[in-house]
Amino acid sequence: MAALTLVVGDEELLVARAVSRALAVATAAVAADGVTPSVHDVEAGECSLDDLAEVLSPSLFAEERLIVVRNLQDADKALVAALASFGESPEPGVTIVAVHLGGAKGKAALEALDAAGAQVVTVNKVKSPRDREQFAVDEVRAAGASLDRDAAAELVGAIGADLRELATAAAQLAADVGGQISAADVATYYRGRAESTGFAVADRAVEGDVAAALETLRWAFATGLDPILVSSSLAANLRLIAQVGAAGPGSPDSLAGKLKMPAWKVRRAQGWLRRWRPEAVGEAIRVVATADADLKGAADDAAYAVERAVLLVAAASNAAS
Repeated sequence: MAALTLVVGDEELLVARAVSRALAVATAAVAADGVTPSVHDVEAGECSLDDLAEVLSPSLFAEERLIVVRNLQDADKALVAALASFGESPEPGVTIVAVHLGGAKGKAALEALDAAGAQVVTVNKVKSPRDREQFAVDEVRAAGASLDRDAAAELVGAIGADLRELATAAAQLAADVGGQISAADVATYYRGRAESTGFAVADRAVEGDVAAALETLRWAFATGLDPILVSSSLAANLRLIAQVGAAGPGSPDSLAGKLKMPAWKVRRAQGWLRRWRPEAVGEAIRVVATADADLKGAADDAAYAVERAVLLVAAASNAAS
């Protein structure tokens, strides 16, 4: 274990994990001797040389000290020099973990500690939906289960970009479902009972699964979903199929930039496209447009208008496959 570790990155959850790992390694190194180290957590911008000297000083019991210096980019030159000096000549019984956000601010501090022999741990940014999907897959695997790519896309779509929430959701799925977790499992947990949202109904319809589409539709109505949300979701799915189909062949990642949409959406549409011919897509779009007009006043029974549209869209998919 290096006496001085430098964690660089601004992905909060992953940085916290990197710091925890560094502290755990340092703790394990002395735990065999029955020693419990003291932990000091300081902000670089508020830490003076006197403050640093105080936490570096051994107590009467000469215990091991673990020091976390956060936001190194805010440190003044004197503190950076003191940390670099420590890196070059570590004090016995002391481990320091410094955390820097990366970027241009405080770059000199990064360079100084790196030159002083710090062990540098770089935490990469989770930037794209594809990265978040991989993060979800890795989290579920670490928890002892597995998540296929469609299920990962469903989870990211339901939870969003917050890694802490994604990690929590992944752990919950692994604990409750276990084994191979499917997109349907994710939808059940994070889209509501029996996939009772408009998009869940629309997904089943464009997949040509009539029974599942009707089941989810009825659950949606039972939970108070407005029929217009089902109609708009059907229209959105069909537009997505048409857009991706018109873009031609290509990997989801390459088409995502061209179409200005997440790669997981492209990948999902490519899966649906296997069931659809261009003329069937056009017919289904006309069906949904008719339902939309009915919902806006041309028919008395909104629920019937949407159910008919769901059935006709699913039938168009089956006819095209």
